[in-house]
Amino acid sequence: MTAAHRLLVIDDEPDLRTLYELTLVREGYDVSCAGTVEEAWDMLLRERFHLLISDMRLPDGNGLDLLHRLEQQGRSERVVVITAYGSAENAVEALKAGAYDYLTKPVDLRQFRAVVASALGRAVLPDFTPKPAARTLERAREDARSPALQRMAGDSLAMQQVRALVEKVARSMAPVLVSGESGTGKELVARAIHEVSARGGEPFVAVNCGAIPENLLEAEFFGYRKGAFTGAQEDRQGFFQAAQGGTLFLDEIGELPLAMQSKLLRVIQERAVRPLGSVNEAAINVRIVSATHKDLATEVQAGRFRQDLFYRLNVISVTVPPLRERVGDLPAIAAAVLQRIAHDAGVSPVPSLAPRALDALVHYSFPGNVRELENLLHRAVALSGGPQIERDDLALPDMVDSDSVLAELEAQGAAPTRSSEARPAVALPTVAATAASAWPDVADERLPDDLVVYLDAVERSVLERALALHRNNRTAAGASLKLSLRQMRYRMARLGITVGD
Repeated sequence: MTAAHRLLVIDDEPDLRTLYELTLVREGYDVSCAGTVEEAWDMLLRERFHLLISDMRLPDGNGLDLLHRLEQQGRSERVVVITAYGSAENAVEALKAGAYDYLTKPVDLRQFRAVVASALGRAVLPDFTPKPAARTLERAREDARSPALQRMAGDSLAMQQVRALVEKVARSMAPVLVSGESGTGKELVARAIHEVSARGGEPFVAVNCGAIPENLLEAEFFGYRKGAFTGAQEDRQGFFQAAQGGTLFLDEIGELPLAMQSKLLRVIQERAVRPLGSVNEAAINVRIVSATHKDLATEVQAGRFRQDLFYRLNVISVTVPPLRERVGDLPAIAAAVLQRIAHDAGVSPVPSLAPRALDALVHYSFPGNVRELENLLHRAVALSGGPQIERDDLALPDMVDSDSVLAELEAQGAAPTRSSEARPAVALPTVAATAASAWPDVADERLPDDLVVYLDAVERSVLERALALHRNNRTAAGASLKLSLRQMRYRMARLGITVGD
């Protein structure tokens, strides 16, 4: 009930303070007022509040001072700051410091009421009892972790940092920009931010900005009224209206054309949309989370992305690391994916990866990241005939069977034999000179210092000999090695092999 909500308004201008107080009292809130940072802090030491509404500029400091004090004291009151018109930098700074939301002067009272209602949507009175021990608190957080956070498998330092940042940014309304390569799980991060936040019970609307035809963007985003254009037979909501009260996830935001970027910026600034064919704007209460695989700062410099929109969206940045940079997480991710595949397909027991299959995955580069891993495992589950997935079931695009390659080289006297009694009388081919120079004792039983470099040299030798045998015809050379042209091109590019015209 709103009668239980206690609010503290902090502003040094008596007229504005009275205006805010009257507006909030009419909504049924219990309101107290202060004119300075110190006066507000004295009241905070004596009383509990659900929400603080503070002007940024005060006689003895600013709203950020209060935010920092609350953070240092471990207080849980939410804070809405009021900034001067056009001071976007101050608003961004406040959001980064932990403010729930911000308003700009002159304050629109309709928007003022909406922001306060949003901030109080699921608030509870702050608890000033002593905090539990760190281990107990960590266990409690683990137990209360949302399904989306649980789906972010892996205990690498990078993923621990991502999860910690998700839990932190979920407390505010600050826009979040999720960056990372394609297939890293940016939407999973966005869903986790939504689920952990107070908006978790409200809609989560995901939009792929690159998949909407340019002439339909405005109608899809803002909605339209019946008769707005040919074919508009009825009123229809846009993405913003559908996400009312919740989160709007704008995937591949870098694909939006400049004209649409300017319209999106206005909606973010005004917090209102005007559907096509309507003369009235409708207030919106939506948190925006964006994602991109592009470097938006570079796009801004190239003139393909608006700088002001970039600053509005990039208040808090979350970078999702590629799979190759957290290979230690791969067993946990693969196990979670197999569990989900088995559940969806009704397969029992859940398939597992054989040691050689897991080793092959660990040594694969995964240019498609987690999405590619999921596709590989889906295919492997379908192809495997038993409860365990073998190496051959994976059919990795650039999988190298080192045993068969070495066996072929040994047969031709082009690689060290695995027998201590017989060593090749023929020297390594010229194309493998790199490996020979890296290990002068390559012909004896010493192990190579770097297995990856060694196997690359062996693979390079095989590919170059196949190309020479087939007069640089990549299709024929690849076919002789049971490789497709695409696989042949990939391996040649990876190893730096070029052929003449």
